[in-house]
Amino acid sequence: MGDKRADYISWDEYFMGVALLSGMRSKDPNTQVGCCIVSQDNKILSMGYNGLPTGCSDDNFPWTREGDDPLETKYFYTVHSELNAILNYRGGSLEGAKLYVSLFPCNECAKAIIQSGIKEVIYGSNKYEDTPSVKASMKMFDAAGVNYHEYHETKREIKINL
Repeated sequence: MGDKRADYISWDEYFMGVALLSGMRSKDPNTQVGCCIVSQDNKILSMGYNGLPTGCSDDNFPWTREGDDPLETKYFYTVHSELNAILNYRGGSLEGAKLYVSLFPCNECAKAIIQSGIKEVIYGSNKYEDTPSVKASMKMFDAAGVNYHEYHETKREIKINL
C-alpha cells in the first residue's frame, strides 16, 4: 500500500475557498462577499453571497454605492452573504457551527450569527475594522462568546487536476 498524499489542503483552506467561490456569484459590481457555514464535524451546512432577495430582479434594483436618494443605492436592498447563508439553511439548528466569510461581518449580520447559535467566525478581510459597525460586531461577539479570527492564507497555488 502506498503513502497518502501529503500536500492536500486544510479544512480552513477548503471552507474559505468555498466562501470565496460563493462570493463570485454576487452581481454587486463593487463588493463580492461569500460565506460558508460548517458543522462541528466539518460538514458544509449552507452557503451564501451578497445579493438581492429572491424575486427581486438584479436588473431592476440599483447597484450604486452613493447618491442623494438612499432608495437609489444598493444598501436598502441587498442581503449580506452571512444572512443569506443563515436563511438558506433548512436543516434545523446551527448551534455550535463555524462560519467562514470573506469580509468581517457587519453589526446586523453579527446579530443574526449570534442568534443562530454560530460560535466561531473565520474571516478573510477586515478592511472596515475602524467603522462603528465592525466595532459593534466585535463587542457583541465578545459578549456572546462567539470566537473570531482572521484566516491565514497559505502561499501555495491550488491547482485543479481533472
